[in-house]
Amino acid sequence: MAPGTINVRLAAVRRLAYEAADTGLLSPELAAGIRRVKGAKKLGMRLGNWLTAEQARALWQLPNAHTLKGKRDRAILAVLLGCGLRRGELITLVFDHLQRREDHWAIVDLIGKGTHIRTVPMPDWVKETLDDWLRAADIRHGKLFRCVCRNGTVWGTEVTEKVVWHVVKEFAGRLGITKLAPHDLRRSCARFCHDSGGELEQIQFLLGHVSVQTTEKYLGCKQRLREAVNDRIGIELTTCQ
Repeated sequence: MAPGTINVRLAAVRRLAYEAADTGLLSPELAAGIRRVKGAKKLGMRLGNWLTAEQARALWQLPNAHTLKGKRDRAILAVLLGCGLRRGELITLVFDHLQRREDHWAIVDLIGKGTHIRTVPMPDWVKETLDDWLRAADIRHGKLFRCVCRNGTVWGTEVTEKVVWHVVKEFAGRLGITKLAPHDLRRSCARFCHDSGGELEQIQFLLGHVSVQTTEKYLGCKQRLREAVNDRIGIELTTCQ
């Protein structure tokens, strides 16, 4: 049986275990054990998708800037694209995360994947877009992102990852971009940083990767030994005249 088929069936079993535990048909401990079963390893590497700079600029500016939901959706897309956050990280953002460090706005002490803590610089245009949403929604403490009712009012104290997913899918669809996930905005952010001359190490810090190899995968590039970057750095032996 192919690894992909095995993983699809395993995912279905995990869902059944979760539902059974939720309804009391299965003990939480047994359900947790089932959900921890690892799937079959896949050969090769999933590349993901990357936006062009033009597509990214159009994407985050597409929501209506004159409605409350549009302001929120703009802010969500701007933070994903400008800061390279995971959607799970975005929904945990609170006011205390936003601080000035070295004359620059940053998301400070963000707890990411594997409970790794990092500080993420926030570009001015992202902060301005976020502030526009916060002012309009009159949010002054707690989680930065909230649900918006159909009548245009804020309700609840947070949003879910599913809300973030739907925001990305909705506006990507309006641009005619298919199969775009929130994580692709994170990949795109990494590539934009690299294309603009950002150092690989700094991009690694931004994304919170333990391994630089993971960062290279996000950039869609790998180390080149032919025409290596250190072949001609200005200190090599010159040819005698």
